[in-house]
Amino acid sequence: MTLPVTIESGGTELSGDLVVPADAIGVVVFAHGSGSSRFSTRNRAVARSMQDRRLATLLFDLLDHDEELRDQYSGQYRFDIGMLVPRLIGAVEHVAGHASASGLPIGAFGASTGAAVALCAAARRPELVRAVVSRGGRPDLAREELAGVKAPTLLIVGERDPQVITLNEQAASHLTAPTQVRLVPGASHLFEEEGALEQVADYAAEWFEKHLASQNA
Repeated sequence: MTLPVTIESGGTELSGDLVVPADAIGVVVFAHGSGSSRFSTRNRAVARSMQDRRLATLLFDLLDHDEELRDQYSGQYRFDIGMLVPRLIGAVEHVAGHASASGLPIGAFGASTGAAVALCAAARRPELVRAVVSRGGRPDLAREELAGVKAPTLLIVGERDPQVITLNEQAASHLTAPTQVRLVPGASHLFEEEGALEQVADYAAEWFEKHLASQNA
Protein backbone atom coordinates (compact mmCIF):
# COMPACT_ATOMS: atom_id res chain seq x y z
CA MET A 1 0.00 0.00 0.00
CA THR A 2 1.27 3.47 -0.89
CA LEU A 3 1.24 6.02 1.93
CA PRO A 4 1.15 9.67 0.76
CA VAL A 5 3.51 11.80 2.84
CA THR A 6 4.30 15.50 3.02
CA ILE A 7 7.87 16.51 3.83
CA GLU A 8 8.48 19.98 5.22
CA SER A 9 11.88 21.46 4.49
CA GLY A 10 12.82 25.10 4.91
CA GLY A 11 9.23 26.26 4.62
CA THR A 12 8.61 24.17 1.51
CA GLU A 13 6.17 21.25 1.40
CA LEU A 14 7.25 18.34 -0.77
CA SER A 15 5.00 15.43 -1.76
CA GLY A 16 6.12 11.84 -1.49
CA ASP A 17 4.97 8.23 -1.73
CA LEU A 18 6.09 5.77 0.95
CA VAL A 19 5.71 2.02 0.47
CA VAL A 20 6.60 -0.32 3.34
CA PRO A 21 6.36 -4.06 2.58
CA ALA A 22 5.74 -6.62 5.29
CA ASP A 23 8.87 -7.58 7.23
CA ALA A 24 10.87 -4.73 5.67
CA ILE A 25 14.62 -4.91 6.32
CA GLY A 26 15.37 -1.29 5.44
CA VAL A 27 14.08 1.77 3.64
CA VAL A 28 15.50 3.47 0.55
CA VAL A 29 14.91 7.18 -0.09
CA PHE A 30 15.13 8.16 -3.77
CA ALA A 31 16.67 11.41 -5.03
CA HIS A 32 15.54 11.91 -8.63
CA GLY A 33 17.61 13.56 -11.33
CA SER A 34 17.26 16.91 -13.06
CA GLY A 35 13.97 17.52 -14.81
CA SER A 36 12.33 14.56 -13.09
CA SER A 37 10.01 13.98 -10.11
CA ARG A 38 8.70 11.27 -7.82
CA PHE A 39 6.82 9.92 -10.85
CA SER A 40 10.04 8.94 -12.65
CA THR A 41 9.20 5.72 -14.50
CA ARG A 42 12.74 4.40 -14.10
CA ASN A 43 12.91 5.08 -10.38
CA ARG A 44 9.46 3.59 -9.85
CA ALA A 45 10.51 0.42 -11.67
CA VAL A 46 13.59 0.14 -9.47
CA ALA A 47 11.49 0.86 -6.38
CA ARG A 48 9.04 -1.94 -7.21
CA SER A 49 11.92 -4.38 -7.49
CA MET A 50 13.21 -3.28 -4.10
CA GLN A 51 9.77 -3.64 -2.53
CA ASP A 52 9.66 -7.23 -3.78
CA ARG A 53 12.87 -7.80 -1.82
CA ARG A 54 11.52 -6.37 1.46
CA LEU A 55 12.98 -2.90 1.05
CA ALA A 56 10.65 0.00 1.82
CA THR A 57 10.89 2.96 -0.56
CA LEU A 58 10.20 6.68 -0.46
CA LEU A 59 9.95 8.57 -3.73
CA PHE A 60 9.42 12.30 -3.29
CA ASP A 61 9.67 15.55 -5.21
CA LEU A 62 12.83 17.57 -4.61
CA LEU A 63 10.99 20.64 -5.95
CA ASP A 64 7.52 21.93 -5.16
CA HIS A 65 5.03 22.56 -7.97
CA ASP A 66 5.97 26.20 -8.60
CA GLU A 67 9.71 25.46 -8.51
CA GLU A 68 9.24 22.59 -10.93
CA LEU A 69 7.46 24.84 -13.42
CA ARG A 70 10.18 27.49 -13.18
CA ASP A 71 12.90 24.88 -13.52
CA GLN A 72 11.35 23.52 -16.72
CA TYR A 73 11.94 26.90 -18.38
CA SER A 74 15.07 28.15 -16.64
CA GLY A 75 16.86 25.10 -15.25
CA GLN A 76 17.70 27.25 -12.23
CA TYR A 77 17.19 24.56 -9.58
CA ARG A 78 18.30 21.28 -11.10
CA PHE A 79 22.00 21.78 -10.33
CA ASP A 80 21.46 23.67 -7.07
CA ILE A 81 22.91 20.93 -4.90
CA GLY A 82 23.13 23.28 -1.93
CA MET A 83 19.35 23.75 -1.98
CA LEU A 84 18.48 20.12 -2.70
CA VAL A 85 20.62 18.38 -0.08
CA PRO A 86 18.70 19.74 2.96
CA ARG A 87 15.50 18.56 1.28
CA LEU A 88 16.79 15.02 0.97
CA ILE A 89 17.98 15.15 4.56
CA GLY A 90 14.49 16.32 5.52
CA ALA A 91 13.02 13.31 3.72
CA VAL A 92 15.41 10.96 5.48
CA GLU A 93 14.50 12.47 8.84
CA HIS A 94 10.81 12.16 7.97
CA VAL A 95 11.21 8.46 7.22
CA ALA A 96 13.22 7.90 10.39
CA GLY A 97 10.34 9.31 12.41
CA HIS A 98 7.47 7.75 10.44
CA ALA A 99 5.50 5.14 12.37
CA SER A 100 5.58 2.70 9.44
CA ALA A 101 9.35 2.83 8.97
CA SER A 102 10.73 3.88 12.35
CA GLY A 103 13.78 1.88 13.34
CA LEU A 104 14.60 0.67 9.84
CA PRO A 105 18.11 1.43 8.55
CA ILE A 106 18.03 3.97 5.72
CA GLY A 107 19.76 4.06 2.36
CA ALA A 108 19.74 6.67 -0.41
CA PHE A 109 19.37 6.00 -4.13
CA GLY A 110 20.32 8.86 -6.43
CA ALA A 111 19.88 9.14 -10.19
CA SER A 112 21.84 11.59 -12.35
CA THR A 113 22.24 14.82 -10.35
CA GLY A 114 20.34 13.14 -7.51
CA ALA A 115 23.41 10.99 -6.90
CA ALA A 116 25.37 14.06 -5.80
CA VAL A 117 22.49 15.03 -3.52
CA ALA A 118 22.47 11.53 -2.00
CA LEU A 119 26.23 11.54 -1.41
CA CYS A 120 26.18 14.96 0.23
CA ALA A 121 23.31 13.89 2.48
CA ALA A 122 25.27 10.79 3.47
CA ALA A 123 28.32 12.91 4.29
CA ARG A 124 26.30 15.31 6.44
CA ARG A 125 24.12 12.73 8.21
CA PRO A 126 26.22 9.57 8.49
CA GLU A 127 24.19 8.36 11.45
CA LEU A 128 21.08 8.22 9.26
CA VAL A 129 22.20 7.38 5.71
CA ARG A 130 23.81 3.96 5.96
CA ALA A 131 24.27 3.03 2.28
CA VAL A 132 24.21 4.85 -1.08
CA VAL A 133 23.55 3.72 -4.64
CA SER A 134 24.00 5.94 -7.69
CA ARG A 135 22.38 5.23 -11.09
CA GLY A 136 24.07 6.98 -14.00
CA GLY A 137 25.06 9.59 -11.46
CA ARG A 138 27.06 12.79 -11.32
CA PRO A 139 29.06 12.24 -8.11
CA ASP A 140 31.52 14.86 -9.35
CA LEU A 141 28.95 17.49 -8.33
CA ALA A 142 29.56 16.38 -4.73
CA ARG A 143 33.33 16.43 -5.06
CA GLU A 144 34.02 18.57 -1.99
CA GLU A 145 32.04 16.24 0.28
CA LEU A 146 33.07 12.83 -1.05
CA ALA A 147 35.80 12.31 1.53
CA GLY A 148 33.22 12.71 4.28
CA VAL A 149 30.96 9.90 3.05
CA LYS A 150 31.05 6.97 5.48
CA ALA A 151 28.25 4.92 3.91
CA PRO A 152 29.16 2.03 1.58
CA THR A 153 28.60 3.37 -1.93
CA LEU A 154 27.74 1.62 -5.19
CA LEU A 155 28.15 3.57 -8.43
CA ILE A 156 26.19 1.99 -11.30
CA VAL A 157 26.98 3.17 -14.83
CA GLY A 158 26.05 2.00 -18.31
CA GLU A 159 28.88 0.31 -20.20
CA ARG A 160 28.19 2.61 -23.18
CA ASP A 161 28.35 5.84 -21.17
CA PRO A 162 32.10 6.61 -21.28
CA GLN A 163 32.01 10.17 -19.95
CA VAL A 164 29.96 9.19 -16.91
CA ILE A 165 32.15 6.13 -16.34
CA THR A 166 35.15 8.45 -16.10
CA LEU A 167 33.35 10.79 -13.69
CA ASN A 168 32.34 7.88 -11.48
CA GLU A 169 35.78 6.29 -11.47
CA GLN A 170 37.31 9.63 -10.50
CA ALA A 171 34.75 10.05 -7.72
CA ALA A 172 35.41 6.53 -6.45
CA SER A 173 39.07 7.43 -5.98
CA HIS A 174 38.03 10.21 -3.58
CA LEU A 175 35.62 8.09 -1.55
CA THR A 176 37.09 6.56 1.60
CA ALA A 177 34.03 4.43 2.37
CA PRO A 178 33.70 0.94 0.83
CA THR A 179 32.99 1.74 -2.82
CA GLN A 180 32.30 -0.22 -5.98
CA VAL A 181 31.77 0.86 -9.59
CA ARG A 182 29.57 -1.57 -11.53
CA LEU A 183 28.96 -1.37 -15.26
CA VAL A 184 25.72 -2.59 -16.80
CA PRO A 185 26.70 -4.49 -19.98
CA GLY A 186 25.45 -2.90 -23.19
CA ALA A 187 23.66 -0.05 -21.38
CA SER A 188 23.77 3.64 -22.30
CA HIS A 189 23.15 6.58 -19.98
CA LEU A 190 19.38 6.15 -19.60
CA PHE A 191 19.47 2.34 -19.33
CA GLU A 192 16.80 2.06 -22.03
CA GLU A 193 18.17 -1.17 -23.48
CA GLU A 194 16.29 -4.40 -22.87
CA GLY A 195 17.05 -5.77 -19.41
CA ALA A 196 19.33 -2.87 -18.45
CA LEU A 197 17.08 -1.27 -15.85
CA GLU A 198 16.33 -4.69 -14.36
CA GLN A 199 20.07 -5.15 -13.92
CA VAL A 200 20.31 -1.77 -12.18
CA ALA A 201 17.50 -2.78 -9.83
CA ASP A 202 19.20 -6.08 -9.05
CA TYR A 203 22.59 -4.48 -8.34
CA ALA A 204 20.98 -1.81 -6.15
CA ALA A 205 18.80 -4.22 -4.18
CA GLU A 206 21.78 -6.51 -3.55
CA TRP A 207 23.78 -3.58 -2.21
CA PHE A 208 21.06 -2.39 0.12
CA GLU A 209 20.28 -5.93 1.29
CA LYS A 210 23.92 -6.43 2.19
CA HIS A 211 24.54 -3.10 3.90
CA LEU A 212 21.16 -2.37 5.47
CA ALA A 213 20.06 -5.86 6.53
CA SER A 214 23.29 -6.33 8.51
CA GLN A 215 22.46 -3.21 10.53
CA ASN A 216 18.94 -4.44 11.15
CA ALA A 217 20.08 -7.79 12.53
